[in-house]
Amino acid sequence: MTGQRDIREIKCGICLEYHRIETMQACCCDHYFCQSCWRAYAHTAICDGPGCLSLRCPNPDCNAAVGDELILKLVLEEDKRKYRHYITRSYVEENRRAKWCPAPGCEYAIEFTPGGDIQDVTCNCGHNFCWNCSEEAHRPVECVTVERWILKNSAESENMNWILANSKPCPKCKRPIEKNLGCMHITCTPPCKFEFCWLCLGAWSEHGERTGGFYACNRYEAEKKEGKHDETERRREMAKNSLERYTHYYERWASNEQSKAKALSDLKQLQITQLEKLSDKHSLPMSQLKFLVEAWLQIVECRRVLKWTYAYGYYLPENEATKKQFFEYLQGQAETALERLHQCAEKEVKAHLDGDASNVTFTDFRTKLAGLTSVTKNYFQRLVDAFENGLAEVKDSTAVNTTVQASVKGKCSRSKASSSRSNNASRVVDDEGHWYCRHCTFANTGCSTTCSMCHLETMI
Repeated sequence: MTGQRDIREIKCGICLEYHRIETMQACCCDHYFCQSCWRAYAHTAICDGPGCLSLRCPNPDCNAAVGDELILKLVLEEDKRKYRHYITRSYVEENRRAKWCPAPGCEYAIEFTPGGDIQDVTCNCGHNFCWNCSEEAHRPVECVTVERWILKNSAESENMNWILANSKPCPKCKRPIEKNLGCMHITCTPPCKFEFCWLCLGAWSEHGERTGGFYACNRYEAEKKEGKHDETERRREMAKNSLERYTHYYERWASNEQSKAKALSDLKQLQITQLEKLSDKHSLPMSQLKFLVEAWLQIVECRRVLKWTYAYGYYLPENEATKKQFFEYLQGQAETALERLHQCAEKEVKAHLDGDASNVTFTDFRTKLAGLTSVTKNYFQRLVDAFENGLAEVKDSTAVNTTVQASVKGKCSRSKASSSRSNNASRVVDDEGHWYCRHCTFANTGCSTTCSMCHLETMI
């Protein structure tokens, strides 16, 4: 019968065209739409962002959810990629045990179940970060200390301290002025152009030979004796001391960060070219060169720990002198061991790469480097343990002073007088009378005066 529509065709609710029923699609409701309209509808939603994950039926009166299978069945490949990415993001962001790696450019997500005190996580990209605060791994320093330190490094407070410590306000316009010449006659910048004395901040028209000349000010000295400049000088001195203290810790923090970055670069270079070259030169399998990689990994980790100890030291209360002294002792011991390891790994390996060193010499180098790696690891483990315990080993100033005096020179205290408290601070003796440096694993026997592992002199 002419004009009669095929009963196998139904009308699309969007384009109002009739399509064969097998080509129509619906979600979990009875509203059917053609594939072209579904595809355009899903494409628009995906381009709008993650909201496409909660897509609803195109019928404005229907609230039925559109499933993932229907969307992925209909859309083009580019839209499929975006949609899957939104699904992954949604899973990570709604899962308390999953996080995105905070490293720039990294697209990995990490699943981690926090437990205990260790919060450090390593991504497949190689970036180490703290699960709790997402900053760079900073064990043993607490997250709150790291947050304060990073905020201080980025804040303007130290700029203001520098201005206060190194400049004075113009008596007329109050703009800060830095003195860059020896003369005390200062002229403010235009449009002010006020001329004044740097010392007493009085008008220069009232100065001359009678007030001390161009390089002194008798008026200032007289007023200083009367106490008129005490508060100003006190504030300036406090700002200068604060700035110098911050600079001390920041420079060492930044220096260790640079050393860590250089060590990572050297490790990469070792793995790319140097290991193969050493293997060919000394006819050794790669498995016998793992000690080099382990040494460099230890250096990187120790640089990271050492860097954050300076942030810890900055916020250590000044009135806790005993704890501060013990902290600096532990830090100094660890830093000395690290520098010894770093120098050995960085310089001595070059002799075996470029020189004519024999296999016997290389074996000695391997023993030495492996030993230094172990020693350094022990030092830093002790440092980390002490920090995580809140330097609880500090019980009284006498005990700490005894420890420091026994080991401040970086020497093992191997002594025959086992009853001495200072000797017990840094040496161990077993039942057979073998003496050990506390941080080493090799015995010292006979009359040797050096630890056979760390090669430090003993105190007898």
